[in-house]
Amino acid sequence: MDKPLKTPPPYPIASVDHALRAATILQMEGDATVAQLAERLGVARSTAHRILAMLVYRDFAVRGEDRVYRAGPVLELAAHSQSLVSRLRAAALPHLHRIVDLFDETTNLIVRTGDTARFIASVESRQALRVGSREGMVFPAHRTTAGLLLLADLPDEELEEVYAPERYRDRPADRPDLARLRTELKRLRRNGFAVNRERSERGLVAVGVPVRDRDGTAVAGLSVSMPSVRYDPHQLQPLVTALEAAAHALERDLPRHQ
Repeated sequence: MDKPLKTPPPYPIASVDHALRAATILQMEGDATVAQLAERLGVARSTAHRILAMLVYRDFAVRGEDRVYRAGPVLELAAHSQSLVSRLRAAALPHLHRIVDLFDETTNLIVRTGDTARFIASVESRQALRVGSREGMVFPAHRTTAGLLLLADLPDEELEEVYAPERYRDRPADRPDLARLRTELKRLRRNGFAVNRERSERGLVAVGVPVRDRDGTAVAGLSVSMPSVRYDPHQLQPLVTALEAAAHALERDLPRHQ
């Protein structure tokens, strides 16, 4: 079995986690006020203000005269990337909450950049034993449910480019076996969904479907993650059906955000 990815540290530091999440929000979504960051992080406004002040001090954020915070020089991204992520996230959140209401398992929205998959939104389960939020985290695309679905949408020549050997010259062990990957992607295209059994993290099972734009291109993946001890294969079809319904509803909402 592959080693687990993104294992939480044994002694997590909440203040560091809050600062990193705040930086990620500014980087991926753009402008935010103290009140908005406080709500997203689940902290008091005074705490959010202190976090932002430190991000400004270290050039991870800048504060405008309107008291709105933006990504600083360290975090600057192309404007179109921020806009796309922001539109996707805003449109998806109500649908993520509805899936959590139905299954009480953590639900995520993921996009692909090159050979990585980034979680841009997570709504956590309310159960004590649950998969925590992965928002802002990045994984190898071929090791995640949504990443595989987004790779499956690529033409073969683009897949070759993503996993070109020269890109992995310094990390050859990270490059997947393309023949095996193509076989798996072909199966995913036929099924229309993906199941990840402990592929990215031990003890975790995820089920996902693609989200497509008006041209039919897969732009994101919608997934549900749960502890493997709670996964019941007999419930796979109802879960996929609900995810597909949510993905289609999200697709109908996307034009209003473009």
